[in-house]
Amino acid sequence: MTSPFDAAVGIRDGGVGGRFPGEIHQGVAWWTGACLVVATEAECIAIAHDGHAISEAFHHRLRRGAVNAQHYACRVVDLDAAEERELLHTMKELGQVPGALVTTTSRGGVVSIRIFLYDQWGRVLEEEAGLGKIRRMIAEDRVPIPVNEKARGRVESHRPEGGER
Repeated sequence: MTSPFDAAVGIRDGGVGGRFPGEIHQGVAWWTGACLVVATEAECIAIAHDGHAISEAFHHRLRRGAVNAQHYACRVVDLDAAEERELLHTMKELGQVPGALVTTTSRGGVVSIRIFLYDQWGRVLEEEAGLGKIRRMIAEDRVPIPVNEKARGRVESHRPEGGER
């Protein structure tokens, strides 16, 4: 692992997060995307961010990690900037797929990134449903990489019904 990240501290309560810069970096988003696909054995996931510029950068790396997860050839449905309710609706619409939402908050000059992870039923990802596996994979530097070009997934932009992008 080229950049340190304390997985025991940063991966908890249904997601991944920390102060930026300092506790979390964009590489963690890549690792999280790849590990989410493998931990949930997903053929498809939906992802979004809150519209903040830092969230967008982390979201981009999360997307890249998800399409590069081992042999899964995962289809990543990208909502771009969207609210949680829109993401959860899309996850259900796609046939109950896992998802992730990247958010940025700033309080008193301290910027924090949070990647909320969801299981296929739209619930915050719990230890037994994959969060524990994601933590172990990242802590042990066992982040999945693609086995070959055919294993690479693809990104699809998603426009909600009646919505414009």
